[in-house]
Amino acid sequence: MLVSIITPVHNAYSLIEETIQSILNQTFTDWELILIDDYSSDMGIHILNKYEELDPRIHLFENPKNMGAAISRNKGIEMAKGRFIAFLDSDDLWEPNKLELQVKFMLENNHAFSFTGYHKFRDNTIVGQQLVPARVTHEELLKTCSIGCLTAMYDTDQLGKVFMPIISKRQDFALWLKILKMIPYAYGINQPLARYRLRDDSISGNKFKAARYQWKVYRDFENLNLFKSCYYFAHYAFFGVLKTYLNKAKK
Repeated sequence: MLVSIITPVHNAYSLIEETIQSILNQTFTDWELILIDDYSSDMGIHILNKYEELDPRIHLFENPKNMGAAISRNKGIEMAKGRFIAFLDSDDLWEPNKLELQVKFMLENNHAFSFTGYHKFRDNTIVGQQLVPARVTHEELLKTCSIGCLTAMYDTDQLGKVFMPIISKRQDFALWLKILKMIPYAYGINQPLARYRLRDDSISGNKFKAARYQWKVYRDFENLNLFKSCYYFAHYAFFGVLKTYLNKAKK
């Protein structure tokens, strides 16, 4: 039951090896890793070449120019041969039993789309945990995104290959919304089966930028009117403040 793992890479020399190692450490071994190098200017390509030569399950594709995360991930989806498609960015990590538990969960319950909880870490120290609901609908996702890209997996036997919308940011969020117009629910495993690296230069680390791109998804991708956009954005802002408060309360 092959799982295709899509990993776009851009100037991730210092982090990508740890990410690849977390895939090699999986207890579930029927996978392929599709690395899309997005015209990196660092020395990371040598690491990618090394792993492609070491393991026949690893495949490298190099973009002829910098094309961005959405196009890179879509190239990976296009190349994928697996029944299941999963995503892992070049700075994030998986726990060793992530694929085993998630594939079993989807097969036993005939779920087309699933996601898991995850830890947040900085400098090798866990600083928080993202809990997830048992299931989520399209409308619920509009209010707050509980699906981390590093945990998402969908079944091409049920959905076909579903590609990321070509928008500047929040492409993963837009893809989940797209899938949830095809099926009623995405199903969650409330266990931390991945580790999300907190970085000061990430979009999620800049609350103002994240909010701006969230608004653009409502208006430009979902084509919501102003009233509905404000309604969902108010929920997004509320849950964002609540998450920040809860994280501080745990410290």
